[in-house]
Amino acid sequence: MTNNNNTTKEQERAELHRAIWQIANDLRGSVDGWDFKQYVLGMLFYRFISENLTSYINEDERRSGSKEFDYAKLTDKKAEFGRVDTVKEKGFYILPSELFVNVCSKARQDANLNETLAKVLRNIEKSAKGSDSEDDLKGLFDDLDVNSSKLGNTVEKRNQKLVKLLEAIGDLRLGNYYDNTIDAFGDAYEFLMTMYASNAGKSGGEFFTPQEVSELLACLATVGKKEVNKVYDPACGSGSLLLKFAKILGKENVRMGFFGQEINLTTYNLCRINMFLHDINYNHFDVAHGDTLTDPKHWDDEPFDAIVSNPPYSIKWEGDSNTLLINDPRFSPAGVLAPKSKADLAFTMHMLSWLSTSGTAAIVEFPGVLYRGGAEQKIRKYLVDNNYIDTVIQLPPDLFFGTTIATCIIVLKKSKKDNKTLFIDASAEFVRGGNKNKLTEENRAKIMEAFTKRADKAHFAKLVSNKTIEEDDYNITVSSYVLQKDTREVVDIKKLNAEIKGIVARQNELRTAIDEIVADIEGSHD
Repeated sequence: MTNNNNTTKEQERAELHRAIWQIANDLRGSVDGWDFKQYVLGMLFYRFISENLTSYINEDERRSGSKEFDYAKLTDKKAEFGRVDTVKEKGFYILPSELFVNVCSKARQDANLNETLAKVLRNIEKSAKGSDSEDDLKGLFDDLDVNSSKLGNTVEKRNQKLVKLLEAIGDLRLGNYYDNTIDAFGDAYEFLMTMYASNAGKSGGEFFTPQEVSELLACLATVGKKEVNKVYDPACGSGSLLLKFAKILGKENVRMGFFGQEINLTTYNLCRINMFLHDINYNHFDVAHGDTLTDPKHWDDEPFDAIVSNPPYSIKWEGDSNTLLINDPRFSPAGVLAPKSKADLAFTMHMLSWLSTSGTAAIVEFPGVLYRGGAEQKIRKYLVDNNYIDTVIQLPPDLFFGTTIATCIIVLKKSKKDNKTLFIDASAEFVRGGNKNKLTEENRAKIMEAFTKRADKAHFAKLVSNKTIEEDDYNITVSSYVLQKDTREVVDIKKLNAEIKGIVARQNELRTAIDEIVADIEGSHD
């Protein structure tokens, strides 16, 4: 029965995804897909928080005995009474007339739909003003510009598109809001992000890590743990890595919440929306906007038990042209700053600094950081000499959106049981899916098994003493320590020589035979 049920769930999910992608493409028109995602995601979010709030208030009222109560049918005047308490609990408030379902049902008749929507979204944001949730809702709908000429060059055209969008999102069968088995809203959001990222090429990869990689990172960071205190991602993009902890441990087992920082404003807005869509309450996440390397926002919240990140590869940063940075407690221990043209190890040092003594950080890195010389070699020396590098994992090529390079993962720990570093060569652990390589569940299980066992495994894993790494000038590329399987054929020279001898003899016989035939032919012509 269960299996059958799962199949139905999967079919529903595939159906839902098809429908969403259909909307995204049908309605896009002249808007670039990448820009149009704000509208699809924004509307999905508006529907979600409307249903989320309605179900929260309805449950409350029905528990108190009003079995037939339906918040969506209440007058705005009556609804005002519940505002203060609800904002305290949920972080926002939406009057019944402004709920998605009610705006949607009147949309076709509303000649000023764009103004109605603009006002509704403003009011949702304003409902948090002066409360603890103000920062979490501020600017959330900034990217959903209902008056943009991208939607159409006249108000009428724009409204036609908005009607279609509202109705299409309204028609999506997202199931009963609290039937969480498929986690429909969060799942739909992740799906859209994946599709947009893979279609946007380069720009897509900057804010979204493929789900299988996120899952591997979250598993590496929580191995053997049932719960953690706080999780953190200093370059959190749309939040997909952080949210994997909710999936793997259960959100109630991330006790003090989800913390992240993102430099791109649009992506920062998407990340907060993503938190809400995965039903992470406003008081359980803290996502900040800004440059983590020069202006980190969570000094008061560190250290963190689990850190995961896929920071941007080899980007420029201020480095030693900013005289304050060498004294920054995050970077100073290594005695040198990451090069100005390659910030990779600056992110690594930042994460190490904010990692708790019993915590684990799993970071996707650009392969160059494993072997480049100069300042980066000095930082590696600091990391190895202090025994902070737990494991280096070589990943397959072409896993990420917007780049085909083979990246790697560095796992950091502050309290290791040995003075050794584990190297895992997972470069062949993938299947080809569409236009990308993918880590399957089996691939991930094989990596996790080697990571947990921490022992040698021919052609796959090698535990190396830090002394050996020091002797190798702090080069930590996996291929230097894990021998590749030799797939060339073993050749038996004696046998080969005998074969050649046989071939030559046979050739001679044939030559003689041919000569005789030719002589015969010539003879018969004479």
